[in-house]
Amino acid sequence: MTRLIVGPFNRVEGDLEVKLDLDGDVVAEARVVSPLYRGFEQILQGKDPSDALVYAPRICGICSVSQSAASASALAQAQGISAIPPNGVLSRNLILATENVADHLTHFYLFFMPDFARDIYAGMPWHANIAERFRALKGIALQEMLPARAQFMHILGLMAGKWPHTLTLQPGGSTKSIEAQEKARLAALLHTFRTFLERTLYGDTLESVVAINTLEALNAWRDKPGPANADLGRFLNISESLELHNLGRAAERFMSFGAYASGDGHFLAPGVYESNTVRPLDDARIAEDVSHSWMQGGNDPLHPFDGHTFPEWNEDNGYTWCKAPRLDGQVVEVGALARQAVNGHALIRDAVRESGGNVRNRVLARLLEIARVVIEMESWAQNLRPSELFCTHAMMPDEAEGAGLVEAARGSLGHWLKVRDGRIWNYQIVAPTTWNFSPRDASGTPGALEQALVGAPIRAGETEPVAVQHIVRSFDPCMVCTVH
Repeated sequence: MTRLIVGPFNRVEGDLEVKLDLDGDVVAEARVVSPLYRGFEQILQGKDPSDALVYAPRICGICSVSQSAASASALAQAQGISAIPPNGVLSRNLILATENVADHLTHFYLFFMPDFARDIYAGMPWHANIAERFRALKGIALQEMLPARAQFMHILGLMAGKWPHTLTLQPGGSTKSIEAQEKARLAALLHTFRTFLERTLYGDTLESVVAINTLEALNAWRDKPGPANADLGRFLNISESLELHNLGRAAERFMSFGAYASGDGHFLAPGVYESNTVRPLDDARIAEDVSHSWMQGGNDPLHPFDGHTFPEWNEDNGYTWCKAPRLDGQVVEVGALARQAVNGHALIRDAVRESGGNVRNRVLARLLEIARVVIEMESWAQNLRPSELFCTHAMMPDEAEGAGLVEAARGSLGHWLKVRDGRIWNYQIVAPTTWNFSPRDASGTPGALEQALVGAPIRAGETEPVAVQHIVRSFDPCMVCTVH
């Protein structure tokens, strides 16, 4: 058995290191290390509860809206706000969806696909085309994607005032109302973005992509002239060539808090998907284990309402600043793949039945979700009513608690807040990458990525194994959100 340490990783938000124990030319065991401690949970203690809306978004610069949405939802529950004006709901969903879709697009074009332009794949028949299109910093795909992404992000300027770190999202809705001419501008931005997606990413209409319901239908669609010359088609060809559906398989248990809430539920439903069955999500069954973290605490996992964050570098069994969240004591995977599996999209269910969670299925679910969400964004934009209320307000009791559960691009994000004597007494955050990149728990069970890395092949002479890179990036880690 030999040890290989991979990291720090490039094209990853934050700091990440992976320790691999190798058995010959495959990974036998993995330990995922988050080496940078942030401390936001401690920073928030003693603050006015409304200060969370200022501090929490600064956890991250690429998914700050997700942190804002979770914080606003926790404050709303603590304040007893049970109903938000319809315009406020639509605005919040549009703002969060814009960031999530942009993150998916960024991941695919800037973080994930450049790995296939590496010289290690120079013998593959597709390599020259992929290298020209996706090589890091130089690929011609960037000349198409970056302007389209920048124009799409104007939605956040229009609806949120600025990005990142907007203060528009509040417990009772959105403080930025939309006038009739702004609604028209919003529709135009969405139409332009749709045009880019249909021309460049899919080579087909969004509706046609969403309608694909089996892997067999996906393969037939991929071979049509339009998709075959578009970027999703290129990825599917690479995936088949490298058998990415056999790479990076983790625990077959997927969780979603539910995405884009409205008065009658969620656009993407909450729940837990396992063994082709969905069961309701009981968030009271969430607990964080610190037995293998650089944290003070025993082996008894605590629900975030009762949890604490006391860093301690010299913990004997610790190897990361990341805690180990579990649901009913079990490892779950979160992200776009989990959302689409829980919500029941036929293509993703078919893919998961065939090969579980893996590199291909995670990326495929992310690209499918872009199409699904942009179609819904068009509907939300159309339903805005400029002359009506966008936000309501309430007072914060001196004693209160609330939880804010949302879906960020990378998966389930939760904020748990307790208020005592009018100040923040406890604030705990469990981010998507905390779930996916968690260490072992007290029973010794590895987290999702640690499981996914087992069996990864190592080529002769590799110090930064390309298969490991693919698996890590398939989760789209955001390490700065992971550790607090």
